[in-house]
Amino acid sequence: ERLRKFRELHLKRNEARKLNHQEVVEEDKRLKLPANWEAKKARLEWELKVEEKKKECAARGEDYERVKLLEISAEDAERWERKKKRKNPDLGFSDYAAAQLRQYQRLTRQIKPDLEQYEKLKEQYGEALYPTSDSLLHGTHVPSKEGVDRMVADLEKQIEKRDKYSRRRPYNDDADIDYINERNAKFNKKAERFYGKYTAEIKQNLERGTAV
Repeated sequence: ERLRKFRELHLKRNEARKLNHQEVVEEDKRLKLPANWEAKKARLEWELKVEEKKKECAARGEDYERVKLLEISAEDAERWERKKKRKNPDLGFSDYAAAQLRQYQRLTRQIKPDLEQYEKLKEQYGEALYPTSDSLLHGTHVPSKEGVDRMVADLEKQIEKRDKYSRRRPYNDDADIDYINERNAKFNKKAERFYGKYTAEIKQNLERGTAV
């Protein structure tokens, strides 16, 4: 009887040791995962559900967007609308880096991937479609006519929008001419704005001829 109890205790101890080791391994895996792994996993699961729902709606001949709107409550719609307004507030111009980032985000939101063209390129190039450090990319890509036309149309739209907001600075005939061209005038104005208060006395002495 004592031997049987001892064997049962030994088996339980081995089982507990095995479970403990499994938990340590799982915890180590979780610690090595990225900080936002849970959010990414939930996002991927949600995207899979959306794709399945789209396929079901397409099989039934229904519009997925319409079906989705019918399933959303008024409270959820209001909450998402408020969240959307908070997410992308128009803060206006702060600096050139922020303006460039906003321009980049605006352009990337307009990109709509052509999956049919992607599948054709994958069949055509195979593994060469995914470049590595040994791949020679220069001169191998030929953009489509539609892509070039789309880029030209977007650039023309940007130029047209920029022209609307550009304004000619008023010219002062009485101002001192201390520049040789327009670019030099802009540089002098920028230098005056940043260092004018430090060099005002030196400039006055030079104009009076009393500088030492």
